[in-house]
Amino acid sequence: MMVQVYACQSPKQKPDVQKPAIIEMLYQDTSEATINQLKALLKEDEHLFRWKTHFVVYGKGLDSALDDSLKMRFPEAELKQYDDLFYEFNRSYCTDTTTARDWEHILLTANLVADTTLQNEYLKYHATQFKEWPEVSKGFCNASFQQLLLFKNGRQLMLVISIPKGKTLDELNPKTTQNNPRVNEWNKLMSKYQEGIAGTTKGETWVFFNSIK
Repeated sequence: MMVQVYACQSPKQKPDVQKPAIIEMLYQDTSEATINQLKALLKEDEHLFRWKTHFVVYGKGLDSALDDSLKMRFPEAELKQYDDLFYEFNRSYCTDTTTARDWEHILLTANLVADTTLQNEYLKYHATQFKEWPEVSKGFCNASFQQLLLFKNGRQLMLVISIPKGKTLDELNPKTTQNNPRVNEWNKLMSKYQEGIAGTTKGETWVFFNSIK
């Protein structure tokens, strides 16, 4: 589910078309040289992450130029684009709509199970979550989450959780369920739709990417 707010504009003004997106690069060489080459291709507001041989770039307005540069610099790499943003939480759902000045981005990935019926159920739950499960967004508000985005490419999900800079997810995440047991119900329900990507251990579902500064 996407929620976008556009400011009123005169006909001569161009709308802001920069939307958040993710590019994933699967590449066997995870050396410092590779990391430095990747960092050299990124703009200041684009963020680089890695888990094992999975490199991820997250930012707004990721364009074909970056995709072309990655293909040219790393011709052996497999590239995946995540621009299917099917769920977005932001502070507009909170009583206190104040946002932090600076954010930390936390990025995770998992797969949907192979059953297409269950995949569709998962997407439907997220499309109706704000109406049918308002306790979930309330928990995000209580935890000071600034933004939560879910992208999909095939079965693979990418989750971006943005929190105030200087805070940690370990510190904030317990607040999502504090005096809010229905969030536990939601998490348990969602677990039947998710599984780990290739390379995860048995029983491991969501894996965290390490941020590369």
